[in-house]
Amino acid sequence: MARDFEDHCWRDVIAPEALAIYRAYVRETFVGERPALIAIDLYNLAYDGGPKPIRELVDAYPSTCGEFAWAAIAPTVRLFSAARAAGIPIIYSTFDRSGGSRVGATNRQINRFDDRSFEIREEFTPRPHDIVVPKQRASLFYGTPILAHLVKLGVRSLIFCGESTSGCVRASVVDAYSSGYHSVVVEECTFDRHLLSHKVNLFDMHHKYADVMHVDEVVAHLDGLADSRKPG
Repeated sequence: MARDFEDHCWRDVIAPEALAIYRAYVRETFVGERPALIAIDLYNLAYDGGPKPIRELVDAYPSTCGEFAWAAIAPTVRLFSAARAAGIPIIYSTFDRSGGSRVGATNRQINRFDDRSFEIREEFTPRPHDIVVPKQRASLFYGTPILAHLVKLGVRSLIFCGESTSGCVRASVVDAYSSGYHSVVVEECTFDRHLLSHKVNLFDMHHKYADVMHVDEVVAHLDGLADSRKPG
């Protein structure tokens, strides 16, 4: 458990009055049994323009998460390493281009993209036994075979990382909750285009749908699983 249930990045934007209202949600946080790592949309498009402030990139790269995406690379590499050592399943999502034009409910502009845009970034390249699930909507659970994969693998809980916190991560976490999965969102390994949106959505998920945990906590749990796999 974290030092405090509210010991997270949102403490500077959530007023004490709001924390008091949500006090009933305080509980022990944990990584559930038989977890899988769910990597939401870690594709090249989110990193376009480099590790610069969004305001300097948004005109040329409206889909980038800029410096926030790049800041999450190192902790996410650490999370992946621990997950692989623990031998848990790793499932990725990416945008499904097979259906033709991008499905959208708004007129939001996206970057000009090419064949590499929706490939998983090289630091997180899928391995042959990993699963990549294309999707056309925000949630990984909408119109995809993700539940079939989870059942076949015997997965009973989920660990989420990726982008964006307020969009595809949140939509997938809510649907995971609705499907009966205990979920963990790794704070340092999720990111968005704006810190306020990132923080408020983490706060909301933490109090309703998932346990937001720090990468140190999740890696420590996975290291324990890795140790249990060692002979003798």
